[in-house]
Amino acid sequence: MTPETTSLASEVSSEHGQAPKRRRTLQTTVIGSYPFPGWLEFASAHPDQFGEADIEEMRTDAVIAAVHDQHTAGLDVITDGEQTRYDFNLSFYGRLEGLNPTPASPRRFGPPAHDQRGKYKVLGTLRSRHGLGAVSEFQRLQKIAPPGPVLKASVPGPYTLSGRIDPGGVYKSRWDVTEALIPIVREELEQLVQCGCREITLDEPSMSCYAHRENPRRFVEIFADTVKPIVGRCRLSTHLCFGNYKGRAVGPRRYAPLFPTFFELPVDEMHLEMASREFAEIEVIRGITERGVDVAVGVIDVKSYYIETPEDVAERVRLCLKHAPAAKLSFAPDCGLSQTARWAARQKLANMVRGVNIVRGELGLS
Repeated sequence: MTPETTSLASEVSSEHGQAPKRRRTLQTTVIGSYPFPGWLEFASAHPDQFGEADIEEMRTDAVIAAVHDQHTAGLDVITDGEQTRYDFNLSFYGRLEGLNPTPASPRRFGPPAHDQRGKYKVLGTLRSRHGLGAVSEFQRLQKIAPPGPVLKASVPGPYTLSGRIDPGGVYKSRWDVTEALIPIVREELEQLVQCGCREITLDEPSMSCYAHRENPRRFVEIFADTVKPIVGRCRLSTHLCFGNYKGRAVGPRRYAPLFPTFFELPVDEMHLEMASREFAEIEVIRGITERGVDVAVGVIDVKSYYIETPEDVAERVRLCLKHAPAAKLSFAPDCGLSQTARWAARQKLANMVRGVNIVRGELGLS
């Protein structure tokens, strides 16, 4: 994406009552998910005890709580906290036709890990006549969010979604499943733009998890095919991390296998996990920004219960400024916060904003 296109995309209004504005220098943002309140966790575990109206009320209240915590922290960009989803993507499978609704889990006991999530077996052609649900999530956020913050939607990409699907003989491979999911995800993205969403993350952590053993060029082609109709119509980003289910990674935590190929992703911004990796490979942000793409650097470790201080964050921001210009940088947690206790997530976000504001003050930025 050219710098001109990036600038144009960053000026588009979020259309929920705020005027068009440019992206803020040293912007603070989040990936997508936020911890469920305790009562929503209970309701999710005991759905038979509640009626549909009860569940809808709790979901709306949970979004209000997530928005409150993010807005109080002072974030420039907020989400609905993905409060109506199970994990960041598992509830999407319930909206896909052609799958066995009950995933098979090869292991249920022992230390928690990714192999306990189970896979859905394909029974027929994959389709979704009623969408993936991200549009209704965003519309709820539009009604709840106060004026000020930019509103963002995060949608799992087709390759990441394919990871929980067993081809089942209907499709030959994960690649074929991915190809079947591309038009479904693409339609969801188009509808998000149509309903006024101007900040979208196509969340593809599986690409960075498996780039060491797959062809990264194929990943770029899949991504470009998925987002083609919305490029230039919103501020588009992608999230490249190494997994966070139960606070655990799932692949080698190295960005080297992705680049230079991933420089060609058609995005306005790339989000990179850095805090949990002690900022290894931080120099890669230079190459990204030199190609006119912004970088959202993960400066908060969501896998750790160490609460970063504002001074910790400020030091990390200064490190990033040694490799990339302030105008091209944003800051966020490494990943979504759904696997982090709410008390910790709330304080981590608040300290992240305070730390970034320390450096903003040093640079004379408002």
